[in-house]
Amino acid sequence: MRVGVLGGGRMGSGIAHAFVITGSSVTVVERDEETADAAAGRIRDNLSRSIQRGATGSIDDFAAALAVGVDISAFSDCDLVIEAVPEDRALKAEALHRIERVLSADAALASNTSSISIDALAVGLARPNRFLGLHFFNPVPASALVEIVTGTATDPAVIAAARGWVEALGKTPITVRDSPGFASSRLGLVLALEAIRMLEDGVATAEDIDTAMERGYRHPLGPLRTTDVVGLDVRLAIAEELHAALGERFAPPDLLRQLVTDGKLGRKSGEGFYRWDD
Repeated sequence: MRVGVLGGGRMGSGIAHAFVITGSSVTVVERDEETADAAAGRIRDNLSRSIQRGATGSIDDFAAALAVGVDISAFSDCDLVIEAVPEDRALKAEALHRIERVLSADAALASNTSSISIDALAVGLARPNRFLGLHFFNPVPASALVEIVTGTATDPAVIAAARGWVEALGKTPITVRDSPGFASSRLGLVLALEAIRMLEDGVATAEDIDTAMERGYRHPLGPLRTTDVVGLDVRLAIAEELHAALGERFAPPDLLRQLVTDGKLGRKSGEGFYRWDD
């Protein structure tokens, strides 16, 4: 399978990694040579770590299946292209239109959005029947789930194919219809926002709030530590999207806004609700 990924940041590089390591040929396109070089290095480092953990294959074989560049026309022979740019409606819509212009008529186009309406993103696309959401989770190589989001126009055959792509990655697909926040982001955000409000109100420390969910409810990570991994800026963008669509229960707490303003974005910046030494 030939897969394209627009955007080689944390999510895009993780998606590329997941497809390369399971046998696909992958093309990643970035905005300039500097970010393309950074994405290539990030993906190759992660592939090397996977080999050290026992993945079957050599770094030379994986590298041969990976191309990273800046020319979007490189997607012309792809079977599937996934948009993985930041969670901004206008940015994603513009990226999807640019991708579609170079795709073959039978290729599938997907957005990795975690909250933005698939039908809204499909407006103006020439082939909305070939478009859907593929919501991967961070970190992509270790995550077990991919949320398949179906738009009003999405062809059932594309949905069925998407389930096969996800299963080939060794991940579990769930299928949800287009709705604000889909299933995972909507539920995850409710818990995260309430945990932030509890911290803001001095109910308990971040560690104790997370421990309550980890030990009491067997969550692998508590909601505040998960927010650090996801990125506080990403959580804020999702909250703003759902606040506009679903009302006050999704209003972002002042503490979340302040931390994002201060550049404390979680693991990727080194500090959020916790300090991250890695």
